Amino acid sequence: MPTPDVRPTAVIVLAAGAGTRMKSRTPKIMHGMGGRSMIGHALAAAAGLEPEHLVAVVRHQREKVSAHIDQLKTGAIIADQDEVPGTGRAVECGLEALSAAQGGPSVLTGTVVVTYGDVPLLTTEMLTELVRSHESEANAVTVLTAVLDDAAGYGRIIRADDGSVTGIVEHKDASPAQRAIREINSGIYAFDAEVLTRALTQVTTENVQGEKYLTDVLALARAEGGRVAAVVTDDRWQVEGANDRVQLQALSAELNRRTVAAAMRAGTTVVDPASTWIDATVTLEEDTTVLPGTQLHGATHLGRDAVVGPDTTLTDVRVGEGATVTRTHGSGAQIGDGATVGPFTYLRPGTQLGSDGKIGAFYETKNVTIGRGSKLSHLGYAGDATIGEHTNIGCGNITANYDGENKHRTVIGSHVRTASNTVFVAPVEVGDGAYTGAGAVVRKDVPAGALALSVAPQRNADGWVETRRPGSAAAQAAAQAGDATGPDRAERHTDSEKQ
Repeated sequence: MPTPDVRPTAVIVLAAGAGTRMKSRTPKIMHGMGGRSMIGHALAAAAGLEPEHLVAVVRHQREKVSAHIDQLKTGAIIADQDEVPGTGRAVECGLEALSAAQGGPSVLTGTVVVTYGDVPLLTTEMLTELVRSHESEANAVTVLTAVLDDAAGYGRIIRADDGSVTGIVEHKDASPAQRAIREINSGIYAFDAEVLTRALTQVTTENVQGEKYLTDVLALARAEGGRVAAVVTDDRWQVEGANDRVQLQALSAELNRRTVAAAMRAGTTVVDPASTWIDATVTLEEDTTVLPGTQLHGATHLGRDAVVGPDTTLTDVRVGEGATVTRTHGSGAQIGDGATVGPFTYLRPGTQLGSDGKIGAFYETKNVTIGRGSKLSHLGYAGDATIGEHTNIGCGNITANYDGENKHRTVIGSHVRTASNTVFVAPVEVGDGAYTGAGAVVRKDVPAGALALSVAPQRNADGWVETRRPGSAAAQAAAQAGDATGPDRAERHTDSEKQ
């Protein structure tokens, strides 16, 4: 974790690019991976430094991006990049917005970190190391670099004999000897705030691209006697950006690999890491087990000794201690300690299953509270309902909660027993200890301890198949059955009618 001696004055996250190679109506930095957008990961890493100020520089689809950043609740100041292109101008716009937020022109001192909204695997720890090195060496500029086997396309770091950085040469401008250099510029920097502010006023757009380059600050800093140094990371993923969906998928897979490995080191058994996806936002307690084909997303939490999977997807679901969830798709639900769910269960938002309860096979639930020890075992739907403790809901039960215009609630008490194929036509209440008969359609309240029935006496139309379906296979089977039973058949029918 950051300590006060490395707390920067500001972190500026550049997020103004169009990201056209993503081929999407969604801004590039808003594409998701591991439970957050790319900009979400970048801002989380920056906020972890606990800077005095956090600034995000935006331009492309400004309204959509700024609204998304506000939703992340990092407290970032939104800065708008103007028509002048280039990373140098983007940082300058960030400093101007910071000045305006402070009430007007003032001398900014301390360390300013610059990073990017499309570098999602960069960590707070790496940024802390960058700032600590920058301040302990009293550098004017410190650049984060990496050594790659294939450095094609990247700017190369040029060093002096004393190890200081003398410059950065872009790949297209590099000589053959310079292209042989494998240390590359990540574009992530720690600057002395006064040096940065002063140098940016001298940077021009007089170059082939017509852009205001941030890299020009390094030469200007050296020219006035400042030291420019580098911090080298051996983890190339921390400086990798995503410009298209192929690169995004590669970063997403690497993040998941790291997240799953961290979960296992922290006490979770992951049976098949290759088929398991766990968002960076998920929390797991010790001795949890994740079976193959499982995806855990959002704010999902697994309590100690919980077992989830196989083939289960949970989003924003809290699973209690010792609970089991098998072949289930769930979102926005809470599963109590020792409860069981599945297989083939659909938990919709608002589902709350009490401790030691059960939602079984082929069940769908929504906005339902189920008390301790109650069971909804198979083949049913419970929506907009409250169910008490130790109640058993029979096979094929449903709550008919929608009248075509509005939703209504069903309330079922504790220690209730409902028979197969009961339908509760909401709004309706069933008292504690009540029962229902098979096929009951419960349209009015059932008192505590009562039996609800809504069945008519069974009537058999004897000979209906032979009369209405003559010559059919069913008619032939019925005729054969009649021959086998003999003359007593008609007499038995007559006796039953008399009864």
